Amino acid sequence: MADFLPPDMRAAVAGSHVLVVGTGGIGCELVKNLVLTGFTKINMIDLDTIEVSNLNRQFLFQKQHVGRPKVEVARESALRFNPTASITAHHDSILNPEYNVNYFKQFSLVMNALDNKVARNHVNRLCLAAGVTLVESGSAGYLGQVTVISKGESECYECQPKPATKTFPGCTIRNTPSEPIHCIVWAKHLFCQLFGEPDADNDVSPETEEGEEEGFSGNSAPRISTRQWAESNDYSPAKLFHKLYQSDIEYLLSMDKLWKTRSPPQPLELSQLPAHSQEEASETEASLPDQRLWSVQKCATVFQECILQLRDELSLKGELVWDKDDRVSMDFVAAAADLRAFVFDIPLKSRFDIKSMAGNIIPAIATTNAVIAGLIVMEALKVLNGEFHKCKTTYLPKYPNPRKRLLVTCALAPPNPKCYVCSPKPEAAVKLNVNTITVGTLQEKVLKGHFGMVAPDVEIEDGKGTILLSSEEGETDDNLPRSLGEFGIGDGSRLQADDFLQNYQLVLTITHSDEQLADEKEFLVMDDEQSAAEPLTRKRKASPVPEEIERKKVKVL
Repeated sequence: MADFLPPDMRAAVAGSHVLVVGTGGIGCELVKNLVLTGFTKINMIDLDTIEVSNLNRQFLFQKQHVGRPKVEVARESALRFNPTASITAHHDSILNPEYNVNYFKQFSLVMNALDNKVARNHVNRLCLAAGVTLVESGSAGYLGQVTVISKGESECYECQPKPATKTFPGCTIRNTPSEPIHCIVWAKHLFCQLFGEPDADNDVSPETEEGEEEGFSGNSAPRISTRQWAESNDYSPAKLFHKLYQSDIEYLLSMDKLWKTRSPPQPLELSQLPAHSQEEASETEASLPDQRLWSVQKCATVFQECILQLRDELSLKGELVWDKDDRVSMDFVAAAADLRAFVFDIPLKSRFDIKSMAGNIIPAIATTNAVIAGLIVMEALKVLNGEFHKCKTTYLPKYPNPRKRLLVTCALAPPNPKCYVCSPKPEAAVKLNVNTITVGTLQEKVLKGHFGMVAPDVEIEDGKGTILLSSEEGETDDNLPRSLGEFGIGDGSRLQADDFLQNYQLVLTITHSDEQLADEKEFLVMDDEQSAAEPLTRKRKASPVPEEIERKKVKVL
């Protein structure tokens, strides 16, 4: 392929030094394309190891490579295409402080082939700080997207708010599920309560509704944590089944107000399981066992067997982490979710469907990754040839547009002047209750969770230079459990947040609110809410992309 490039472009490619972050579905195709196009100096970073499930779409890997680091095998495979290329592989996390601004400055271009928002945010900020152009990409099933990010010339990855991860109110999960996903989330919470690191906010025990404190039936569930109850009963499968699917349901039924407009659940007794089998009816429709619906009897059997196995594993290893690829963990969630769905008269799902929903899995399509990887290289060639003005954002929709085009391009959008990352003076406003939000919540959920910081330092603009948070280990640990209000932070207070690893500074303006925020949120980033509808309007006016594609396009999640 390199022989077909014009001499000037061929020289630019050969003299460039590029970084590829991620060597999975897109990354494998990208590394192969780069080597064949004439790139000879490539650095690659990836933390993952090869699994059997990767082999159907990540073609640099073979069966004998299972268990090895992806980045190392990708290097070995790529060198077969061009043994003279200089390829450096780092089996590491891009979040490692070693890969700082100075590290990024050595590269002519950075290309992302990542699959998570945290790492994308981090690379985006380092490229902005280092002044290095970034080619960003993503795929989701048949959908794909490629764009080019350059400081001051095009919008960065964080210029527009990304769709928030779908969450559900705790009362819906505990008390009134109405969809299969509610039961699946409940089952995952149950796993963590019984065998993992318990979180009081995600306890699966029924939640008392306001005004229902009195008048309960005699079958009320004990008001202790699920973990404590299980331990006191030696993780008895029969007793756990009785508590979760009979006594807890009877407790919910005693809350009359819950069922005035809803169909009430039906308690399920282990000794009186329904005889009807949905599994038999589904066998002719699905040849793979995981795609068949389990009967209620089978769900109950699997549920009890998994409890015994997970209890033994817990005693040997300590707290467990749920993994969709661990058979016992996945079987437990599938059985527990379908049993709860049956109780609430919600359609049951196959193990395959539950795994997809529980693991937030979107099937990976090899051809999508191949197309996106090719587009990345095409944009990279424009950048290296000094033709940034020709760079485009390209969308790969599931179906051709009305003009019969499968690839839809539009001009790069300009930077958002209100972006809290790439604007000259990044600022954001956060609404919260200063009397209930702790410094620890500010650090973990606001600064790290929402704003993507890795090691934030925070100073209060109070004229005294009060240090609220320090990235130095242990320096401000005593502050973490204290509320913001205890430090004199109130409505209109301003906080200077700085992340030295990302060379990123942000000013937060605090808006105090005593009222409960929508959807039981602990905080609300007001700039995101106010601008959520604005970017699409602005883009549609400037872009020929049809509305259908604009609405369905991959937001590079």
